[in-house]
Amino acid sequence: MRVAMALALLLTGVAVAPPAGADPRIVGGVVVDAPNPYPWVVALADQNGRQFCGGAIVSRYQVVTAAHCVNGLTGRDVLVVAGRLDVTKPGGTVHPVSQVYVHSAYRSATSGADIAYLLTSTPMPYEPIALAKPSETGLYRAGITGTAFGWGRTSESGSTSPVLRKVSVPLQTNEVCAAAYPGYYQSSSMFCAGLPNGGKDACQGDSGGPFIIAGRLAGLVSWGVGCARPEYPGVYTRVGVYT
Repeated sequence: MRVAMALALLLTGVAVAPPAGADPRIVGGVVVDAPNPYPWVVALADQNGRQFCGGAIVSRYQVVTAAHCVNGLTGRDVLVVAGRLDVTKPGGTVHPVSQVYVHSAYRSATSGADIAYLLTSTPMPYEPIALAKPSETGLYRAGITGTAFGWGRTSESGSTSPVLRKVSVPLQTNEVCAAAYPGYYQSSSMFCAGLPNGGKDACQGDSGGPFIIAGRLAGLVSWGVGCARPEYPGVYTRVGVYT
């Protein structure tokens, strides 16, 4: 992520220092208990079964995730692990990926269009989550609370969680987001969410995981500075503009 930001700046010639510690990035959340009430949350794993990102089932053969999770990868590099709360234990279903589709406008997470679709080779036997629609702009009003999901770190310097966790945080105004990330935040393709004093956030390993508002897949964990820091809300892909 830091490298991607540096390359983007070199290519565009923008003389702006990147935010320190900007990384794709649950802190302050809770464990999701069985039976799994969110079977549409999936883990992305490599061929050795190591989880590296999250995603969401949107049809029997399609998963949505962040572009920065799969950019440069092919289907044979990724497995979709579905219906499993603890990624270190058996259960659920594992699906090979036949195609990876990264948004054509994607360059880096901080440049926007941080969204990708995965096409699985086998059907996923779980109910999909509904995508936010372009007309549903009200989902992104400041103050509305959404929920992020993932198996990422539970603190900025901590270890990842083997069990799915979730955290609920309020959306912030575009002005707050832009002030936190001047020169990087784009209200047309992003939104940010978190508490002014920090304490709750997504973190490393949660990238690509779903952010749900009113039963819709409204966002994807994208980037931010550290995890759950005061004045640095997490930044999410605004899914509704890409559906």
